Amino acid sequence: MRFIFKTDYEQDIRLAKHGGQVFWYSALLLFMLAAPWLLGEYWLAQLTFVLIYGIVGLGLMLLAGYTGQFSLGHAAFLGVGAYTQAVLTGAGWPFPLAMLCAALLSAAVGVVVGLPALRLKGIYLGIATLAFGFIVEEGFARWESVTGGNAGKHLGMPAIGDWSIESGTGFYFVCLVTAVLATLGILNLLRSSTGRAFVAIRDSEISAQSMGIHLARYKTLSFALSAALAGLGGALYAHKIQFLSPDQFSILQSIDLLLMVVIGGLGSVHGAFLGAAFLIGMPQLISMSKDYLPAAVGQAPGLQAVVYGTVLIAFVLFEPLGLYGRWLKVRTWLQLFPFYRKGMFKRQKSFQKSDRLK
Repeated sequence: MRFIFKTDYEQDIRLAKHGGQVFWYSALLLFMLAAPWLLGEYWLAQLTFVLIYGIVGLGLMLLAGYTGQFSLGHAAFLGVGAYTQAVLTGAGWPFPLAMLCAALLSAAVGVVVGLPALRLKGIYLGIATLAFGFIVEEGFARWESVTGGNAGKHLGMPAIGDWSIESGTGFYFVCLVTAVLATLGILNLLRSSTGRAFVAIRDSEISAQSMGIHLARYKTLSFALSAALAGLGGALYAHKIQFLSPDQFSILQSIDLLLMVVIGGLGSVHGAFLGAAFLIGMPQLISMSKDYLPAAVGQAPGLQAVVYGTVLIAFVLFEPLGLYGRWLKVRTWLQLFPFYRKGMFKRQKSFQKSDRLK
């Protein structure tokens, strides 16, 4: 088992805590760079969707996992970014500038949502964001001159300067670079005073306010940053599917996004990408296993919804910290084997949420 003896503050805030992390993250990056030559076209497309949903998951993780704000309308921010990208690229704007505008407009919408929701908590905040999601979805359907309404809106693959990204490999690398930059940005934000203020608000708003943290400012900032990342993911999502319709950003999409961060592990950057891999990979596993199931089960309608619901209930009951929490336990078990204690992972009462996320 590795013990880290910290002797200065610089060592405490370092992104890579030890050489093992440098090795494994470098290996992961090398695999991601080599993925177009290791995977087929179909699986590369699925990995691209994992990166896109991972970017969106980072935003929702910042809002729900680190600030403690509940959102059931996050698909609306995804839709704002997607339609903004479609409209601006259709008007001839450069791809990077259109992405930046998509993120900024989504952030502005996030501020509009965050300000009225400052006095709401828990389920009431969820209801407010749910209502916002319904309003935005209906707006997409009714604003036909911009969004195309229910008939949908087409857009092509992006172009950066004279480089037209026509292949799936080129677009994969665009998503990979965006995901890496977004992840580094979130990690650095969480190490700053702003990130610590978000965690303090999540743990106890009264305690945070007593320490001089401006609740309204940081809650609104959290909504804005979360919406900006969702808009950034929406811009990439629009180019990937190349067709947008209002029903793609419904309440079901919002529930999928929330399910993604809960199963991945709330309060963990790793959980955003683990949840995205689950969200994209689970339907593939279900479809591949249908041939091995009895016909009455494999061909039954609603099989995917039943599996999703069962998995979510299992995680809520047996592993509230999600996939990343389970990995931490497996890693600790392997490090201590054979000297682990039987009741080591027994859940105990914690007085702060931070105690459960260490």
